[in-house]
Amino acid sequence: MTEGLKLNKDYQDPLGDFVNYLVVERNLSTNTVAAYQSDLKLAATYWQQHGVGDWQHVDRFAVLQLLASMQNRGRSTETVSRMVSSLRQFFDYRQQQNNQLTNPMKLVQLPKGRRKLPTVLSEDEVSRLLAVPDTSKSLGIRDRAMWELMYATGVRVSELVNLTMAELHLAVGLIQPRGKGDKERIIPVGEVAIDWVQRYLADVRPKLLKGQHETAVFLNAHGRKLTRQGVWKKLKQDVVAAGITKDVTPHTLRHSFATHLLEHGADLRVVQELLGHADITTTQIYTHVSKSRLTAVYQKYHPRA
Repeated sequence: MTEGLKLNKDYQDPLGDFVNYLVVERNLSTNTVAAYQSDLKLAATYWQQHGVGDWQHVDRFAVLQLLASMQNRGRSTETVSRMVSSLRQFFDYRQQQNNQLTNPMKLVQLPKGRRKLPTVLSEDEVSRLLAVPDTSKSLGIRDRAMWELMYATGVRVSELVNLTMAELHLAVGLIQPRGKGDKERIIPVGEVAIDWVQRYLADVRPKLLKGQHETAVFLNAHGRKLTRQGVWKKLKQDVVAAGITKDVTPHTLRHSFATHLLEHGADLRVVQELLGHADITTTQIYTHVSKSRLTAVYQKYHPRA
């Protein structure tokens, strides 16, 4: 596929309309919209290069050629599946707007492949990670409060950095983050996490703020809202310091939150609500994680395993 090829107007304008629809009408997050836009631009570039003049002339054969090309270039099953999903959303929108006579995605199936289970920390690894921040220092208290809150609530890193003071209801043990599609949800917070967040709010945040006006809960050393990249970088440092060799990202704490709840008997529907999943099938991946961990323990410790 040719990178950097300029799309003609017949491809670019409908793509721009769809992006506007995702932002204005569906109110999707910036990252989600960017993912759709990236996939569709890649597809349009491929078809334009191969002589398909516009979206209206894309047929099932053209779609299958694109997907085969991606697979031949070593793209993962997850990447190809995301492309299929993006194209389905786009052509459904086109048909709803009466801009597409036929839907080329109607008979296109998702590529079959084993779904990769997410990385999950053990409870001991979580404890080691939480103990890493140096809480004799201001930023250590902040980091401990962040990791405690992420593990206690399962919030996404984007929800953490965008969490505002008005969305904290610690007196009643709740937070009210905004998730994907700007949807709010209520999540209970445990006492340990509440204690650390309150300590950060009382002793650290005012010092970081330095009289500035900032509504975000978690701030960097300059008194401004932390970025997703800043959280990711700091977590990586603490993971190494904890002696954890797994590939850990901020989302790993979310995975660990859900898996540990299920392992201790939580109902799947409750976990779905806490995570903010629109579809319970998304949450069910954690039942597979839980079972695989139980199997690993059984095989390791049972004398006849």
